[in-house]
Amino acid sequence: MPERPVDVVEISDPGDPRLADYRDLRDVELRKHLESEHGLFLAEGEKVVRRAVEAGYDARSFLMAPRWLDGLADVVARGSGPCYVLSEALIEQVTGFHVHRGALASLRRRPLPSVDDVLAGARSVLVLEDVVDHTNVGAIFRSGAALGFDAVLLAPRCADPLYRRSIKVGMGAVFTTPWTRLPDWYDALPGLAARGFTTVALTLRPDSVPIEEAVAGVDRLALVLGSEGHGLSERWEQSADRRAIIPMAAGIDSLNVAAASAVACYVAARR
Repeated sequence: MPERPVDVVEISDPGDPRLADYRDLRDVELRKHLESEHGLFLAEGEKVVRRAVEAGYDARSFLMAPRWLDGLADVVARGSGPCYVLSEALIEQVTGFHVHRGALASLRRRPLPSVDDVLAGARSVLVLEDVVDHTNVGAIFRSGAALGFDAVLLAPRCADPLYRRSIKVGMGAVFTTPWTRLPDWYDALPGLAARGFTTVALTLRPDSVPIEEAVAGVDRLALVLGSEGHGLSERWEQSADRRAIIPMAAGIDSLNVAAASAVACYVAARR
């Protein structure tokens, strides 16, 4: 398909209503409402914007400083919306922070696939329960993608992996990793077991065994991670097939969930 002519719109007024998608990016609650209402998400930085468009997400618009236009002209040509060009000082007024990597894109969300579609052909999946920090969600996606996990499933209350901060920390891994939300929290792990997965929950319960032992001999693995505060719910701890720990030293009992995911994915990838 031939690329369309680049529709470049130079703007000098930070209050221009056409920039509404990019306002107040530091206000998490406002952004969650706006992005959900309009079915959009934002990508930040040249590499992440490029990865989003190359993954097939349609751009409503782009926002960038003049110096980024030439390097992203081919990407802008693939979107269906205009490219708004502002000075870096004006971009900071619009967004509320310094976009040091120069480029943003507002992209259309897609309908979430079914659990069965996400799991089709998957051998190793990550399952997240109530991980509410966007940075952690992005880091977990990045670890999973880097270490060969095929998909990610999120409980209903997990943070949005398409939130700008999640995407940025994950370096766009959410664009290439199949993922969806679990519609049934209570029986989510038994449901995975019925699909042929062995569910291994990272938890400090007394019957937990070292992660190397827990994943040994497992063919289709679902590695289960809990929230930043209290970890996994009792329901998910009990309904998992196996419970695992990452052995610690120096009197420390656990790692941040993003760090734990990286260690556990590394071990699981070599099972």
